[in-house]
Amino acid sequence: MKHLRTLLPYFRPYRAGLVVGLVLVVVSNVFTVAAPWLLRLAIDALGEPEVSRGRILTYAGLIVVAAILGGAAKFGMRQLLNGISRRIECDLRDTFFRHLLRLDAPFYGSWRTGDIMSRATNDTLAVRQAAGPAVMYMVNTTVISIFALTLMVWISPRLTMLAVIPMVLLPPVVLGFGRVIHRRFERIQEQFSALSTLVQENLTGVRLVRAYVQERDQAVRFGTMNREYLERNLHLVRAQGLFHPILSLLTGVAMVIVLWVGGGEVMRGAITVGDFVAFTFYLNLLTWPLIALGWVVNLFQRGEASMGRINAVLLTEPAIRPGAGRTVGMDQARGGIEFRGVGFRYPGTERQVLRDLSFRVEPGETVAIVGPTGAGKSTLVSLLPRIQDPSTGIILLDGVPLTEYDPAEIRRRVGMVPQDTFLFSDTIEANVGLGLELDPPDAAVDPRVTRAARIAQLHEQIGDLPHGYRTRLGERGINLSGGQKQRATLARALARDPMILILDDALSAVDTHTEARILEELRADLAGRTAFIISHRVSAVMHADRILVLEGGALVETGTHAELLARGGTYAALLRRQLLEQEVEGEGLRSAPAGSPG
Repeated sequence: MKHLRTLLPYFRPYRAGLVVGLVLVVVSNVFTVAAPWLLRLAIDALGEPEVSRGRILTYAGLIVVAAILGGAAKFGMRQLLNGISRRIECDLRDTFFRHLLRLDAPFYGSWRTGDIMSRATNDTLAVRQAAGPAVMYMVNTTVISIFALTLMVWISPRLTMLAVIPMVLLPPVVLGFGRVIHRRFERIQEQFSALSTLVQENLTGVRLVRAYVQERDQAVRFGTMNREYLERNLHLVRAQGLFHPILSLLTGVAMVIVLWVGGGEVMRGAITVGDFVAFTFYLNLLTWPLIALGWVVNLFQRGEASMGRINAVLLTEPAIRPGAGRTVGMDQARGGIEFRGVGFRYPGTERQVLRDLSFRVEPGETVAIVGPTGAGKSTLVSLLPRIQDPSTGIILLDGVPLTEYDPAEIRRRVGMVPQDTFLFSDTIEANVGLGLELDPPDAAVDPRVTRAARIAQLHEQIGDLPHGYRTRLGERGINLSGGQKQRATLARALARDPMILILDDALSAVDTHTEARILEELRADLAGRTAFIISHRVSAVMHADRILVLEGGALVETGTHAELLARGGTYAALLRRQLLEQEVEGEGLRSAPAGSPG
């Protein structure tokens, strides 16, 4: 149970409640074993000549009182211990989610979303059952076993010894089944993770599934995986189904022994009828803990397997540690960037995505990065907010290595518009103002949000929506067009008033007319701000202070638009190819017959 031991710190805030709950477990069992003992006294009293109705009524009243007090103690122990386990589950899930937010790009590149979701839901539930019900029933089983065995020995040591002989087989049976249950439960969780991933991908990509008429194929794929999940669960059910009958068989043999031997002792006068009845009750009380023992072992085995899966994530440390580094000096940062011999390759691969990059960007300078697909443009700009760190070389901000700063402080000063737009299922104002302290919903829209939306040429279109900036978006902004989503993410970056702005092909889904208006607004907004612009459109990069040309991860050219055209190298070739493509597209549109789709 090495993994469940890591759960111990989560119990510390609830130590007082845990102690009281465990005390109530003992108290409830005291009253549980008291009832058969009172019944024994009542039965034996019936054979006495001077017995009275009042005496029998007294015993009956005491049995009722014991039942009431025992029930109250059981309610208290369940309320406390199960409540504590719920709180521990909540704390564990909080810790798990906070840790996920700390992890960096390499982690998410190697883990499936469905697998992570499975650990955050199913596995935390299994851990809760190990932390609450399993602990409660383990203590309950131990206490009731001690009490019942003690009173059984008090009544008849010989009968107790014979009755527990079948129980000798219980430890190997429990351990053997525990190992089987552990293995089968792990296989179930693995399949559930794969199933969750498939569902998540299909829900996210439902438009693509329909566009390619893949509903039937995906349903068949899901059905195959779902049946495998069913089979793995049935394997576990078979093990559990065999486990309980074996326990019942062993306890049934013990009951036969008690009936045969105990009946003989009653006939010989060695024990009274009351002793025999009480002994039978205590044997029954002992039977439930032995059956519950298997369930408790099952819960612990499941909890151990699930905590191991959770720990696999919690023990993963990010390569770029949040909160590590200095924060002083960032307020005076001006935005000067320098690359010195920077190289990069993704973990687990050998291909150098970037090779020996060296250049300097002055504060307030606008730099365009161009190159063919796969040249490493997006990877280069991902190094600036430390989404990744270089494999070799060093990047400096105003002469200080980026690695010496707290990553969070750097990211607060960088506005990044990635290729893949992402919007939350929230209002437009909340999406554009992400990271800003916004006023309550009943107040006016934050002027920083409206200003950024105007620059992104989105303000007028937002005004046409039912609730304006307070319009709630669907998942991933599904109720906006591709161009609107790109402009919303551009506005999000501008609203933060960043020191460094990164546009990674941020206007690819915007028409050329709207793009021209956005670029015109941006040129004024970029004054005094360091900017990196990646685009395949010449109109977006031609006015940059400098253009960096990448090819195969290496910097092959640098200069202004005019200088690079005059040089006639890679940049000029890229421009000629783009102009040729535009010319071909234009000829195709002009030659299309009237009424044809275009």
